[in-house]
Amino acid sequence: MTELFRPGQHIVFIGDSITDCGRRDLRPPYGDGYLSLVRAFSIARRPELGLRWTNRGVAGNTVRDLADRWEEDVVALRPDWLSVMIGINDIWRSFTGHPDEAVPVDEYEQTLRGLLRRAVDVTGCRLVLADPYLIESDRDDPQRAQTIRYGEVVAALAAEFDAVHVRTQAAFDRVLETSIPSDWSRDRVHPSLPGHAVIAETFLTALGMSASDFGPAE
Repeated sequence: MTELFRPGQHIVFIGDSITDCGRRDLRPPYGDGYLSLVRAFSIARRPELGLRWTNRGVAGNTVRDLADRWEEDVVALRPDWLSVMIGINDIWRSFTGHPDEAVPVDEYEQTLRGLLRRAVDVTGCRLVLADPYLIESDRDDPQRAQTIRYGEVVAALAAEFDAVHVRTQAAFDRVLETSIPSDWSRDRVHPSLPGHAVIAETFLTALGMSASDFGPAE
């Protein structure tokens, strides 16, 4: 296992409703989604690290909303690690009757790159970038095709910033080989608990904290 974290480091997660998951009301302070699972398994597998976790997901956000709150919710928190998963709403708005709220891919890329550069330059944090996704096996579906374009932006930015890249779309594609979208989400976007587990396991694997990285007890 490649060790990424050092003891006592602070990890900030920012994104939309997939990250939020009730952290501001019913399930404070971490929500009840993938972040809570990542945190729980990370603590269980590496309790000696004493990592600190902060959730700054806000339901409905696009990359424009992140830009409005970046200084307060990222820079001011001085993270050692920053995890960003954003883009689903940027795409989805075009398919839900709110095209003026959708974020074109060029704006998405420019805005996200600027935000990441600001965070890294000011705080020196390492980055974890997760792909936007659509839980849909039909690759000709228009929203799915659009999602792939935004995912390609994230992949390129992950390479540019030497970030940990969390391939969430690929993870859902794998499980959809033997299942259907409704097994994981009611609307192809908001995961059920098993859907959040797919995301969490993908994070843990990318971070070198999957169960397979730990051998049996002596």
